[in-house]
Amino acid sequence: MLRRLVALSILLTLLLAACSPQGPAATPGATAAAGESPRSGGTLTFVVNAEPGTFDGHRETTFALLHPIAPHYSTLYKWDPNDLTKVVPDVAAAIPDISADKLTWTIKLRTDVKFHDGTAMTSEDVLATYNKIVFPPANVISARQGAYAAVDKIEAPNPSTIVFKLKYATGSFQANLASPWNFIYSAAKLKQDIKWYEKNIMGTGPFIYVSNTKGQDWVAKKNPDYFGKDKNGTKLPYLDGYKAFIITDATAEVNAIRSKQAMIEFRGFTPQQRDTLSGALGTQLAIQEGPWVCVNYIVPNTKKKPFDDVRVRQALNLAIDRWSGGEALAKQTIVKDVGGLMRPRGPFAMSDTDLQKLQGFSKDAKAAKDQAKKLLADAGVPNLSFKFLNRNIDTPYTPVAVFLIDQWRQAGITATHEQKDTATYTADRNSGNFDVVLDFNCDFLDEPDLQLAKFYSASKLGRGLNYAGYDDEQLDKMIDTQSRETDPEKRKKAVWDIEKYAMETKAYQYPVLWWYRIVPYLNTVRGWRIGSNHYYNQQLETVWLAP
Repeated sequence: MLRRLVALSILLTLLLAACSPQGPAATPGATAAAGESPRSGGTLTFVVNAEPGTFDGHRETTFALLHPIAPHYSTLYKWDPNDLTKVVPDVAAAIPDISADKLTWTIKLRTDVKFHDGTAMTSEDVLATYNKIVFPPANVISARQGAYAAVDKIEAPNPSTIVFKLKYATGSFQANLASPWNFIYSAAKLKQDIKWYEKNIMGTGPFIYVSNTKGQDWVAKKNPDYFGKDKNGTKLPYLDGYKAFIITDATAEVNAIRSKQAMIEFRGFTPQQRDTLSGALGTQLAIQEGPWVCVNYIVPNTKKKPFDDVRVRQALNLAIDRWSGGEALAKQTIVKDVGGLMRPRGPFAMSDTDLQKLQGFSKDAKAAKDQAKKLLADAGVPNLSFKFLNRNIDTPYTPVAVFLIDQWRQAGITATHEQKDTATYTADRNSGNFDVVLDFNCDFLDEPDLQLAKFYSASKLGRGLNYAGYDDEQLDKMIDTQSRETDPEKRKKAVWDIEKYAMETKAYQYPVLWWYRIVPYLNTVRGWRIGSNHYYNQQLETVWLAP
């Protein structure tokens, strides 16, 4: 058995490394210098530029939840803070024991994990957590239910074992068990109220909740009973606590770092903000940057006229000159690369040559806009106007929306920009209270099962991540088929067929530009590495402060 587990561990590491984006790298100050050991103590201060609608990681999709709240929780598996290409156990005791047909995954759990109220964590808590995520009741939102379509049932045969039974083998399941959103919740709390975690905090993570002042800050302290230890056997976390400042103004965010009120903003800054901080702080500043598995989406509401007409949706897509937009916006905000549903130059991306053959991705901008005008005329709305719902976050939502509104104007389309705070925006988007919304799709891995979960039929998944509202059985089957395909080249072809069907044939929802992550911060912050996303590696258990 041990030999088999070691072999599986090596295989999973190789598979995950192959899927990991290339590019993110640490710069001076990101890790300890040679011979420098982590120090205990101190309070980390950081900026979060938005607030979530609820505190429930299973239903929310915004970094504004993860950054202040993830440190309160553990997950079944996680991405190794010291090597973000590897999945390692968190509350699991080891990697899964997988049956020969790859349909039964048996996971042993740690027996030394306690919730912050002192109760012991058992398999019943993990079972209740994953039943809520994978098989939510009708009145409960699970934003990532679609990523677990392969799961048939979940069992807890004894207090230290959890078993997942799959309908079919899928290569993405191990990575999905390391989702940073899958906070382990107390079965007792969920039994008391399935929505208890929307307004309350109580996990098994490295930090305990202290206070939260809406619009101002989030405060946490070290969990003395945390089970984690570093490679030398030192108890984690190193920090005494952390304080997250809620700062929504872009200039104020920069000033907070420059004045050293805050040490870091984990999501990222624009090129200009980076240069401003670098000029002001010099060698006191460290910078990490790289490609980002994150993109904005244009989502027309297919439940509202005239967006139920595919010609109107196609026109909105055709009117956008992404290539010139990428060049211009990369100089002022965090968007950069043109791509389809998969990250450009990632392991599943189609070539630029093939991409340019799809509607909305041609380099002949004039011809595309002319075609958009014709489609709108044929649909009976030559002077289309609508309200464009957006978040009131400067980076990159405002500049991206301004760019889109100008592109649509050139095709005779009038879009009225409506920016709302994250909580209100999320509520309107989730309920379908919009004409067209600037959405986002950010994941913790280049993996079609994650990126395409957004495209499943809305009714099939209780709306899930599909805010466009359509149902399409053919597309559901296409997504399921690619998930079951074990030949890498055949799977890529299946993904590309989905991109053409979803973005062009049906024009349900489509990306604008993919993001590029830049994180400048005070070089006293150690033990944190940038990744391809702003979701994982946020438990902060390995972060420490140099003098």
